[in-house]
Amino acid sequence: MLNASNALGKGLGPDVALRRFGSKLTTFEKSEIMNYENVYFVGSAAKKHVVLSSIKKNNNGFDDEKGHYILNIHDHIGYRYEILKVMGSGSFANKGHYILNIHDHIGYRYEILKIMGSGSFANVVQAYDHAKKEFVALKIVKNKKNFHHQVKEEIRILEKLGHEDPDGSAKIGHIVDHFDFRNHKCIVFELMSYNLFDLLKMNGFKGFKELLVKKFAHSILESLEFVHRHNIIHADLKPENILLKTKYKSAVKVIDFGCSFFEDERIYTYIQSRFYRAPEVILGCDYGKPVDMWSFGCIVAELFTGHPLLPGEDASDQLALIIELLGLPPSKILKTSKRAMNFFSADGFPLYCSHKVFDDGFIAYGSGKSKRGKHRGAPKTRNWIATLKNEADDLFIDFLRRCLQWDPACRLTASDALQHPWIKRKLP
Repeated sequence: MLNASNALGKGLGPDVALRRFGSKLTTFEKSEIMNYENVYFVGSAAKKHVVLSSIKKNNNGFDDEKGHYILNIHDHIGYRYEILKVMGSGSFANKGHYILNIHDHIGYRYEILKIMGSGSFANVVQAYDHAKKEFVALKIVKNKKNFHHQVKEEIRILEKLGHEDPDGSAKIGHIVDHFDFRNHKCIVFELMSYNLFDLLKMNGFKGFKELLVKKFAHSILESLEFVHRHNIIHADLKPENILLKTKYKSAVKVIDFGCSFFEDERIYTYIQSRFYRAPEVILGCDYGKPVDMWSFGCIVAELFTGHPLLPGEDASDQLALIIELLGLPPSKILKTSKRAMNFFSADGFPLYCSHKVFDDGFIAYGSGKSKRGKHRGAPKTRNWIATLKNEADDLFIDFLRRCLQWDPACRLTASDALQHPWIKRKLP
């Protein structure tokens, strides 16, 4: 329930807010609040940070050791947003990411409801906008110099996508606003429902029926087609970054463009979450939009089976799993690789498994094991049918295989995938 007793309706001027709520504010806030034209919420019920101007360490005490803003219960962010609820604060606090108190404000306008996610780059919280009287998702970026350029790039991409999609039909999670608060960049997004990983978890990781998988796949492809049409690479597509627009409906949107970039402005050499990382990225080859289609193929398989298709323990194991499923990479891929020596011998044999060369030139490969002792089969010994629970037909397998090609140039594009017979086929 919102702490409406200190919400300020249409907002107050800072001098009026200070007279009315000054006894509830810290010395720092009494000075800070004067920088805000309108004050909507002050978090007067929060346990406030007592900040001393003489303490410069960790952003005057507002940040933890890792640069995350320390959030307090009932406090505000930006004199507009209020923190309401903490989800899993104990474990996150122990890891040094943040120390949370519910009902804090952000920007004296937003009221935080709960933590939705935490990572090395930012915390994402559910918030209530006391100015617009609506719920939003609020991303609070880590206060570290190496993230400053990254968040500027994210905002630039989000604003470009928003400009190109004024009616919101592209199935992208759009930016609502952005601002700075206590040396942290904050980005406001429309609030949506569960992500697809949460949905899989709620379903006991059993996977979904083919019809539902196809509906999800179609929406994701529409998002990717739109993003790629504007020469943007998402670069971190995974179930956690695909959200249901509303509960109980299959419409989804792609979110989190924090690692995204324009194709002609590639600024990262290593991208994507490991399970969904394209082989050309692992091998240090040139890459482009097809990396998103690789991630997409992995996601579709996971939605169907309930489990990651390629759950590698590290980069070497990730590539071993790919080889186990697809076989050895084409020689032209290895020739352009900057990291091939990490995974292959000078003769081009994969290091994860044994091999024997016979007099007639025949090569027999053995199996291998991951660092944790998990079995990894010889190249191309993993069966697609068994991998997909013996429930996928030839058309579905063909669709996945075309998404998961070694050669990026041979993968389906998003627009091509939308025309594939599996996507277009109606199920009973």
